[in-house]
Amino acid sequence: MNKSWHVTKVAVRILLGLIFIADVALGGFLYWQSQQTSVRAYSQVATLRMQAKKLHADVERGDRIRQSLTPAGEACEKFYNATFLDSATGYSAIQADLSSIASKAGVHASSVSFKPKEFLQQGVTEISISEDIEGDYPSVLQFINGLEISDNFYLLRGLTLDSTSSGGASLKLQLDLATYFRK
Repeated sequence: MNKSWHVTKVAVRILLGLIFIADVALGGFLYWQSQQTSVRAYSQVATLRMQAKKLHADVERGDRIRQSLTPAGEACEKFYNATFLDSATGYSAIQADLSSIASKAGVHASSVSFKPKEFLQQGVTEISISEDIEGDYPSVLQFINGLEISDNFYLLRGLTLDSTSSGGASLKLQLDLATYFRK
């Protein structure tokens, strides 16, 4: 019995030693793994902080752009309201303005035609204007200058110049103009 008790004691000591070695090895492995995990975690935190800093900078840049667009938008709205005529009264205002410019310049306006083209998304209607005028060279130049200094907005897209043979040095000018009406 003494011998079996001694063998059992040795077996228990060996078993406890093996358990202790396994416990130390497992503790070392867990410590190593926690170090690796914390390194990864620190790396992820650093990456997330960098991303947060970039996103914050983007938001600040967007706010600055939004603030700088406010005066530009107001200027565009002012130009839109001050320059483009209302579509309800625009045709008669343009007709009266062109007649006034022609009479001040001393030219004869023979025909004026309008052709609308709507731009729904922009809220404007483009009006193509064709007009024939006749007069001497200084009068024609004065008419074109009158278009340029008019309170109304005109784009001179093209013109065709012919001379007429009806007594004197008279010119016939076919104008292709455009203007815009607001809705």
